[in-house]
Amino acid sequence: MAGGAREVLTLQLGHFAGFVGAHWWNQQDAALCAPTGAEEPPGELCPDVLYRTGRTPHGQETYTPRLILMDLKGSLSSLKQEGGLYRDRQLDAAIAWQGKLTTHREELYPQIPGLQDLLSAEGVLSSDGIWRVKSIPNGKGPPPLTTAAAPKPFTPTEDSIRVWSDFLRVHLHPRSICMIQKYNHDGEAGRLEAFGQGESILKEPRCLEDVEDRLHFYVEECDHLQGFQILCDLHNGFSGLGAKAAELLRDEYSGRGIITWGLLPGPYSRGDPLKNIYRLLNTALGLVHMSAHSSLVCPLSLGGGLGLRPEPPVTFPHLHYDPALPFHCGAILATALDTVTAPYRLRSSPVFMAHLADMLNFSGKKVATAAATIPFPLAPGQSLPDALVQLGGAAAWTPLSACGSPSGTCCFAQSVVLRGLDRACHTSHLAPGTPLPSPLHACATGEDVLAQYLQQQQPTVRSSAHLLLAPCMVAPPYPQLFSPGLSQHGLIVDGPPSGAAVESIPVLGALCSSSSLNRTLGDLARELTKLDVRRWASFLAAGVEQGDLDEALQELRSLAQCYRSGGGLVD
Repeated sequence: MAGGAREVLTLQLGHFAGFVGAHWWNQQDAALCAPTGAEEPPGELCPDVLYRTGRTPHGQETYTPRLILMDLKGSLSSLKQEGGLYRDRQLDAAIAWQGKLTTHREELYPQIPGLQDLLSAEGVLSSDGIWRVKSIPNGKGPPPLTTAAAPKPFTPTEDSIRVWSDFLRVHLHPRSICMIQKYNHDGEAGRLEAFGQGESILKEPRCLEDVEDRLHFYVEECDHLQGFQILCDLHNGFSGLGAKAAELLRDEYSGRGIITWGLLPGPYSRGDPLKNIYRLLNTALGLVHMSAHSSLVCPLSLGGGLGLRPEPPVTFPHLHYDPALPFHCGAILATALDTVTAPYRLRSSPVFMAHLADMLNFSGKKVATAAATIPFPLAPGQSLPDALVQLGGAAAWTPLSACGSPSGTCCFAQSVVLRGLDRACHTSHLAPGTPLPSPLHACATGEDVLAQYLQQQQPTVRSSAHLLLAPCMVAPPYPQLFSPGLSQHGLIVDGPPSGAAVESIPVLGALCSSSSLNRTLGDLARELTKLDVRRWASFLAAGVEQGDLDEALQELRSLAQCYRSGGGLVD
């Protein structure tokens, strides 16, 4: 890889993981295409960490995500399983066959209007069957297209989005998509509902061989593989598949970092007791088994808790979203993910994935929490010290791991990223002789400001902090969730709203080893203890035995004990 990038292979498992992943890859793509200003040094984040160069059979160079994606039959809508960059292998085989040919075509869902205009900016299929793609970063690939029409503004509506593939604007390699034909995405029958079902998928020799072949394809072309990130549904049967995938990676690629993001959709209701019990069991088993095989596990959710009692969703001062829509929830979680993963994607002085995990997972603390301020609130004329003083303590951040409010909890270690602020705002520019409002206003650099802020909030906590100029990209098809009081670049507007759509935002994000997990994991274990699993025999029939459940319950209690508070409470 160019520049000696430390490559990461992404595994995306499940349908809600597909929503988060589609937004994530759209944001990476938007960052690749974003113009850089004269004062902004390009390339803080190295795209080669997540992307790979390739070549079509026609010799056309491509740049696609290093990704293995697994979902259920019926989840692709109009997206082809083999992607759009390479010719259809079945069609090529059919052309070679000289005998009688019968074609059976499954009806596809229609393409979302307007999305094709966005995809046309990526490239065009010419008359000779070659996909002409846009230019690739760092001088790779063909020159930019000049004949494609400019894409029209496109904002998908909640009515038009059925599945994640409806708004994915990134072309995937034919080795990326692996469909699970045994289970259905739609309908009541044939669903992947239980942890044991997901585990059994990778116990099937044919499926295991397929996944291993895909892993070897991507891994063998890497020069400096640092590890794997798994985006995985935690609430359904994909929890078991994710746990089994993490175990496979640990066994096959010992010493590489494995960070698993356990994804949960928005709030739930008590309307379906069976579904809620399954969600509780899948979540508990997933956290236990994933933490056993991963370097670090972080649940991500906009819900207020993991237990059976519904909790209200989290709120953001400058976002208006529908927590029932995966399209909205996935966008917010992808924005947080794009921020907190920045340390191991940096071009210069990266914190490698395994080192980031080691900082957070000491003393058995294999589970971390996430929090973010989306967008980071900066008003006209304010500096970073002004904004941080106004923001206050960590309790002002929005928790994103369904662990409740961080107030009264203890943070043991944290990794913090602030991105998207102009360099001129990083430090205070008070006139000489003006009294300093806070010690932050005396700092000489933005990095010093952020480090001093974290030290003030929690003096005894091990902290790693990064300050980046590159913002998070939120152009369509990212939903317009932002309050009208924000500028095009996500800053608080002074005066009447401009009316311009928000295209990028500053974000403050953090990963934390927090004592809130003592309460959350402990409550989860207590709820499972009260549960008479015999009433839910169908869950055990799916492949989990009573002894396995008892063992996982004990592991969950032990995991919770790792996070007992020892002082340094968050205000």
